Amino acid sequence: MTTEASARPLVNSLTAGKLPKGMTWVILGVSLVIFLGVFYFMAMSGVIDGFNWILATVIGVIVFIIANYVIALLVEGRRPAADRLVTSLVSSAFVLALIPLVWLVVTVVQDGLPTMLNGTFLTESMRNVVGEGGGALHAIVGTLIITGIAALISVPIGLLTAIYLVEYGRGRLAQGITFFVDVMTGIPSIVAGLATFALFVIFFGAGVKMGFAGSVALSILMIPVVVRSTEEVLKLVPNELREASYALGVPKWLTILKVVLPTSTAGITTGIMLSISRVIGETAPLLIVAGFTPSMNYNPFSERMQSLPVFTYNQYISPGTDAQAYFDRAWAGALTLILIVALLNAIARIVSHYFSPKLGR
Repeated sequence: MTTEASARPLVNSLTAGKLPKGMTWVILGVSLVIFLGVFYFMAMSGVIDGFNWILATVIGVIVFIIANYVIALLVEGRRPAADRLVTSLVSSAFVLALIPLVWLVVTVVQDGLPTMLNGTFLTESMRNVVGEGGGALHAIVGTLIITGIAALISVPIGLLTAIYLVEYGRGRLAQGITFFVDVMTGIPSIVAGLATFALFVIFFGAGVKMGFAGSVALSILMIPVVVRSTEEVLKLVPNELREASYALGVPKWLTILKVVLPTSTAGITTGIMLSISRVIGETAPLLIVAGFTPSMNYNPFSERMQSLPVFTYNQYISPGTDAQAYFDRAWAGALTLILIVALLNAIARIVSHYFSPKLGR
């Protein structure tokens, strides 16, 4: 008769050819503790200058990847060890890519939040301000106006171009449009600014600076992003939906309007937000065609108009006698720009959630 102890299967036993659950985290923790401790004691004893925890963490992760693979190879075999190796490499690459983003956000929030919440940064301009005080209200308003007009120009053109390429485009014309869209996707922003400046000089004369010119320059950068993202989203719409609409006698233009576009609303909205995020932080073209001013300007067709990227650049590159105040405003401008982009993306998520087609049973 088999006893209960002998009938019970082995679970997470090394003799069963399988590492215990959570062993990966144990190896990672031991590697980090060892090398952080080694670097700490080396710094305390004066062998190295300061405690370099970043280098210690990187070396600990490298040793973890090697140790995790070797231990798995000895216990589990070649294929599970290879799986653990690839998983470790992918996870490490993800964390490595995430570290600069987290560091950037923490640094900008730490250095910019006190100035942004000082009571004047969001409510005043820099007119007649030297040193401390003042704010970026004129730059925030200018950014919203310039980017909003750029979106009004770019979104209809980009959407209609993408619809033509997916639904109607055939032959050399469609190939030519696709080629030029690909070329425009990679042009430097300074080129867009110079081209816009050359165009506006023809009509308004040398030295022209206005917010609308900045919108045109940004639209040159936005249009290819909107076209490419919308084109890929429209291609994902199943042809069965189009064919079902055609079978009911619905014309093609109405099928696109009532079936294709509503089905791809979420993806199109995301693409538009990506294009806005792409251009809202551009400095070079706005510095050329929109200029900078310390005063409020609500008219994009007259005089210079400040934007947040140019405001941040000017505060950092041209500090006055009280340099720290200018640097603080630069950090606050960068934080404000990040918050605006985050707010736009949150709005895009809400729009995608409520306007995307609901699938029912």
